[in-house]
Amino acid sequence: MQYRHVQAIGGKGAASDRFTATLRGLAVDVHGQLYAAGDSEIKVFDAAGRLKRRWPTTSPVHSVAVASDGAVYAGQVGQIEIFDGLGKLLDTWRDAKLFGPVTAIGFTKDSVLAADVADRAIRRFDRSRKFLNNIGKDNQVKGLLIPNGVVDFAVDAHDTIYAANPGKHRIEKYTPDGELLGHIGRFDGIDPAGFTGCCNPTNVAVRDAIFTTEKAGPRVKSYDFTGKLLAVIATDLFDANCKNMSIAVDARNRVYVADTVKLEIFVFEPVNV
Repeated sequence: MQYRHVQAIGGKGAASDRFTATLRGLAVDVHGQLYAAGDSEIKVFDAAGRLKRRWPTTSPVHSVAVASDGAVYAGQVGQIEIFDGLGKLLDTWRDAKLFGPVTAIGFTKDSVLAADVADRAIRRFDRSRKFLNNIGKDNQVKGLLIPNGVVDFAVDAHDTIYAANPGKHRIEKYTPDGELLGHIGRFDGIDPAGFTGCCNPTNVAVRDAIFTTEKAGPRVKSYDFTGKLLAVIATDLFDANCKNMSIAVDARNRVYVADTVKLEIFVFEPVNV
């Protein structure tokens, strides 16, 4: 499988479709719209990369996710704000003990998942915000190893959770109840199938394959579900100092990656060869 770079969205600046200081989270909805969490704002772009709408959050936003009913969840420090698709605030979940910086949000069929950096874990709640269980803490170090300061995960169509564990150079697979099902990945500083440095991969997305981003140097890859490398999607477009590059994949397997220094979203699409 090969990919080509087809588009860049956003960038650094004061215009309405740009970002001033941060670009931290990406998500796509069932209609192919792209949601970007940056500064203290959510921006929504159409499939052509045009800004459709934007709205503020009450504090700097660290992540964004779109539920099956179209509700938009924005992760912040100590809270999650929930909006409708037009940006109207519907609810706020606050919990100083269970939410540090919320750096990723996802959904199973009957629950909401939130990444808590402070406890190096994924929190699971029912839809009425009742806490159910932790994911990623049932190990000797009592949490995911995150030297980069971000917990990131993705959920597939079967409710399997794929969590980046960069300190162990792997993606770990969990059930919603927190049972570890296995993992893919290994350390290798030469073979591109491996993960380099002290702490990669940093971010993950799942669709028809597993997609990852890395830092030092920044790199985007895809794997099959057995851990076989399918493609090195990109290496040379990103600022060399990028880390924690959020990644999202739409139904057409177009890949969106946030450059955290240039504050641009790079778009890649598969090429049939």
